[in-house]
Amino acid sequence: MHDYIIAVDVGTGSVRAGLFDLAGTQIARDVVPISLVQPKERHLEQDSEEIWAAVCRSVRSVIEKSNIRPEAVRALGFDATCSLVVRDREGRPLSVSTTGRANLDTLLWMDHRAVRQAERCNRTGDPLLDRFGGRLSAEMQLPKLLWLKEEMPDTWQKAGLIFDLSDYLTWRATGSTLRGHSPMAAKWGFAPEAPGAAPSDFLALVGLEDVIARAGLPPTTLKATEVVGALSAAAAGELGLTPSCLVAPGLIDAYAGTIALFSLPDVVSGDRLETHLALIAGTSSCVVQLTRQSVQAEGCWGAFRDVAIADLWLTEAGQSASGALLDHILQIHPAGGEPSRARHAAILDHVAERIEREGPGYGLPIHVLPDFHGTRSPTTDPDLTGTIAGMTLDRSFDGLCRLYWRTCVALACGIRHIIAHMPGEPGRVRSLAMAGGFSNHPLIPQLYADVLDCAVLTPVDQDAVLLGTAQHAAVSGGVFTDMARAGAAMAMRMQSVTPNPSLRNFYERDYAALVTMMRHRAELSLLQEAGR
Repeated sequence: MHDYIIAVDVGTGSVRAGLFDLAGTQIARDVVPISLVQPKERHLEQDSEEIWAAVCRSVRSVIEKSNIRPEAVRALGFDATCSLVVRDREGRPLSVSTTGRANLDTLLWMDHRAVRQAERCNRTGDPLLDRFGGRLSAEMQLPKLLWLKEEMPDTWQKAGLIFDLSDYLTWRATGSTLRGHSPMAAKWGFAPEAPGAAPSDFLALVGLEDVIARAGLPPTTLKATEVVGALSAAAAGELGLTPSCLVAPGLIDAYAGTIALFSLPDVVSGDRLETHLALIAGTSSCVVQLTRQSVQAEGCWGAFRDVAIADLWLTEAGQSASGALLDHILQIHPAGGEPSRARHAAILDHVAERIEREGPGYGLPIHVLPDFHGTRSPTTDPDLTGTIAGMTLDRSFDGLCRLYWRTCVALACGIRHIIAHMPGEPGRVRSLAMAGGFSNHPLIPQLYADVLDCAVLTPVDQDAVLLGTAQHAAVSGGVFTDMARAGAAMAMRMQSVTPNPSLRNFYERDYAALVTMMRHRAELSLLQEAGR
């Protein structure tokens, strides 16, 4: 009997694998770290061979931990960050690094080296830009491909296979160069409805008419309900599985989380779809809505159909750095240290204790404008910067915690600002399902409920991204006919918190402070321009 599904999530700093039964129970889980190289400002690179080795190690580990037979695994699904992997015609790594290191063949999703190329794409005014809120981001693949062609022409001439990271993983698993609709529509500009075709006119307009050959792109994308193929014999041996295991199309990691956070009772199949949002937090944060009709707004990516759940349109907005900013706060403060999960938890525990004593004003007068890595939404600008106001010379642990908490508040207010600019009626949001990052700490969902004035749902002892990838693989592998049935069978258990009415006016002031700091940043920018 094929009674199990394996899901693999490749994040910025680690690979996670989860083994699930067909009731959605996570039987085993394993995490393997992966490295990140930053040779210069805005350049962030990885080694795809290291990533694949970590995938194999994590998958073999969950098989061993669960003590099941490899042939019992029916399907394997991958989700990943939207990083770009570059290979030659024989599938060998090609360096994308200015250091020349041959193993660094992957541009991390948050690499911002292609700002100039993104601006040139945006000046075309092409209708394709409407699907990306009016502007391509330097984090997307088209500007990065253009940078590669212009700045590393030798690498470009040798290239024969260029992948979004999740498609690289399915290629390593099956040998197939078919591509999932999820990354190709949302990051490469392919047509928004599956199966999507390449944007040939736009590619020619910006000088990427040869990218089809250089990247080895197929004519169209795979639907979410299709399968890439079965595991190759070689990959089955590396992963500790069998060639009978089917491989689902790759997913963007945030969209995998979206699947689990929308596959809830009365959301996809009921009347809650239009009033429900998902927030997937991590190094960055994504706010996602699903709709039955295509909707667009400036500063939002989408709408794309079939990139998460078949027949539904997805619109995305978000913050370029959220978890990364909290890590940065730890690293720059004298009382900080290495940003481990345990360190973050200890800080939040201390904050909870101090708030209990001092009230919600803990950390004032500190205010933070959290755009330390530019912005995605509602303005797409990688050059915008952040601000910390109200600092003193306090070097203590409590001083760190005050700064950390006020950064959390700023990030929550930033999400409110983003949601206000997403398509739909103001005040429509009644529930936000939140997963990833530090959403498992009780302070965080309560903070977002209070700032957003809506119910916040969080998973109970489940990993939303892994579960969403498993649900997707179960449908692709033929276990369930559609996502509604997969969601019902492999249901995510959620708990809910509601806003504290007594704090509404308090966080209104914080939100007003955030908007004021945005205005001050713009005014300072004008003064700087006038002085040149």
